Amino acid sequence: MAAKAGDSPDSLMTLATVFCLRNLRKTMCYQGFRNKLCLRSDIFLPSEICDKLVNTYMELVHTDSNFEPEESFFQLFSDPRSTRLTRVQLREDFVQDRDLEAIKKQDLIELHLTYCNSLSSRSLKALSCFRDTLVSLCLFGCSNIFYKKCGAPLACNEDTDDDEEESPASRQALETDFNFQGFNRLRLLNLGGLPKELDPETLLKPLKSLTSLDLSSVQLLGTSFLTQWRDRLASLVLYNVDLSEELINTVLELINLRHLDISQESRRISKFKMTKKILTAIVQRLVHLASLDISGHIMLDNCTVPHFEEAMGRPSIEPCKSSIYPFQELKRPLQFLGLYDTTLCNVTHIPAYKVAGSKNEDQVLNAIEAYTELRPELAHRAINQLFDIARIQHCSQLLRALQLVIAALKCHKYDKSIQVTGSAALFYLTNMDYRSDQSVRLRREVIQVVLNGMEHYQEVTVQRNCCLTLCNFSIPEELEFQYSRVNQLLLKILEPARQDESIQRIAVHLCNALVCQVDNHHKEAVGKMGFVRMLCVSQCDQVMEFSWSALWNITDETPDNCQMFLNCRGMSLFLECLQEFPDKQELHRNMLGLLGNVAEVKALRPQLLTPQFISVFSNLLDSKADGIEVSYNACGVLSHIMFDGPEVWKMEEPRRDLVMEKMWEAIQSWDVSSRRNINYRSFEPILRLLPQSISPVSQHWATWALYNLVSVYPSKYCPLLIKEGGMNLLEKVLELESSHPETKDMARKVMEHCENFKEDPMETNAGQEANVGQRG
Repeated sequence: MAAKAGDSPDSLMTLATVFCLRNLRKTMCYQGFRNKLCLRSDIFLPSEICDKLVNTYMELVHTDSNFEPEESFFQLFSDPRSTRLTRVQLREDFVQDRDLEAIKKQDLIELHLTYCNSLSSRSLKALSCFRDTLVSLCLFGCSNIFYKKCGAPLACNEDTDDDEEESPASRQALETDFNFQGFNRLRLLNLGGLPKELDPETLLKPLKSLTSLDLSSVQLLGTSFLTQWRDRLASLVLYNVDLSEELINTVLELINLRHLDISQESRRISKFKMTKKILTAIVQRLVHLASLDISGHIMLDNCTVPHFEEAMGRPSIEPCKSSIYPFQELKRPLQFLGLYDTTLCNVTHIPAYKVAGSKNEDQVLNAIEAYTELRPELAHRAINQLFDIARIQHCSQLLRALQLVIAALKCHKYDKSIQVTGSAALFYLTNMDYRSDQSVRLRREVIQVVLNGMEHYQEVTVQRNCCLTLCNFSIPEELEFQYSRVNQLLLKILEPARQDESIQRIAVHLCNALVCQVDNHHKEAVGKMGFVRMLCVSQCDQVMEFSWSALWNITDETPDNCQMFLNCRGMSLFLECLQEFPDKQELHRNMLGLLGNVAEVKALRPQLLTPQFISVFSNLLDSKADGIEVSYNACGVLSHIMFDGPEVWKMEEPRRDLVMEKMWEAIQSWDVSSRRNINYRSFEPILRLLPQSISPVSQHWATWALYNLVSVYPSKYCPLLIKEGGMNLLEKVLELESSHPETKDMARKVMEHCENFKEDPMETNAGQEANVGQRG
């Protein structure tokens, strides 16, 4: 059997790393002075393990809401005699100055800091400690690192107390003392987003051996400084840099470039006009080029071969057949060509193995892959195009598409555009059309990233998209591993302050599905979270109409939840909804089903025994709504009340005997072959009404219920009745003189059905699978 998409298990290394991080005090650490986390003295960890620990720790912090960060985590790596760090990737505001200072004695080879806006110039001092070993450095989006923090001069001193650094760095005082003097081994540098107050030429002058430089969105006062790496630079990224003829001419001198990125965010904001002459010069002069990105540029003159002159046959990557004139001079196809938001991506023959564009699914996925980490403004547009492909056409690279969208949502959980488009794409990528191709593991990844979005972004569209995506899963089975977390998030949506009724309706639907098929322990837990209270505080509106089904399920065989329902003015709500929606048959069935659950709890029945409630239940016996369901449930409520005997009946009106008479008439009017919209997981509440003489009508209702269920759905209910000892109790019904003859006759038929089923269990009753309704 072929493995489904995304079915590869985690490596043992990954599993062990995550386990250790979740259980630091039980594995490699102990609680030291002032609760400080300390590494055990007998622990010595090589760089492979330390790097994995730190990078996985950052991933858990950003993607797992149940993971508790450790304030002194980075202190565990302060001593290179017991821990060795070489390659570290840190991201976003979570990273503080003290974290870099904690590891400053390590011989780091790679340090990637991305969007770390809480870092100030204090971290530049820590950075200088790595000057002798650092080969690769990324400071993308860390512009605050070049500024001193607001406050006294001591704010920049190494000995400043940790608690002074919790607020983000301010931009009041530029750090002028730092440069890259001494970083002799540095080869790869990313300064994307460098503040315009800083001169990149002055900053970079000491670096003689760079092979890769990223100056995305950096303001360049001059360009000639780039030529100091004329013979060494292999990669140059100038994304969103204002291009000029001078800059292009300088770039053309960098003859060993293998990767060049001169792309723009959008054609709408691009001032520079890309010409056929410029592209031709790039191809002719930069002969080693393997990767080129010119996304977002307006082509000033026609660079493409007319359609009638294009090479015949299937799309080709051979340069000689290129539909783009300048690329016909390439000696070999490019490994990557960025043509996103240009007209060039639509041509037939493109000489590149991988093209980022918007023409087809492959180009769109390439764009998402290339731009997600550092260019969310482009990634969200590409994900939006993937959304259209999944919605209107068909996604043929499902695994890759899902993994890319998941990665984007994890990487940019606070980016509104990414969260909106990503959650919308997930809805279509997880629906029934694609479901059979997805593994359990992959679908769990989707669930986790959807819940992350619901937790971290309260925007209405994101919440709606996430809720709708969850509806694509088998509930509760596929959500079981995040059961409590899902319920907590749904509870937030149901808060009265939330005004979006459509989202609340979806949330109620999900809540109902979550409690429909779970054990009582889960239902009690959901009740304690506040679901009963939250559902009962709703106005008598459409959301409340949906809520009754969920309440019916939450209260099934859970007395505590039934008590909560009564405490939260549930009976008043019942009367209000009955008056507000007199013709809503399904609503009436759900409300009476819930009250049946309440009536099964002996201690709560006195609260139902009022003239007003008894009159309502009695009147509903005549209801023909939803087949027999409303009448059946009303009779069930009264049957449990009657079972408590005449001594509890303190009211004069309505009279007990007249209500019992109406119950007899209602039961006799029902068709015993009626197919039902109800689901019993246990017969215990019904069976307790059988061996008694206090209320013959209650016994009759219980026997009729069993007769109907074992007749219509024998394969489901005969085994259940036998298992729960129902046969012995039916025998007692036959023995009791108080039992009504018609009741005894039905009891015998129930027993016959069960005996016949035991003899011939291959029941093929066509109606047996119709029992898809819910009782809880």
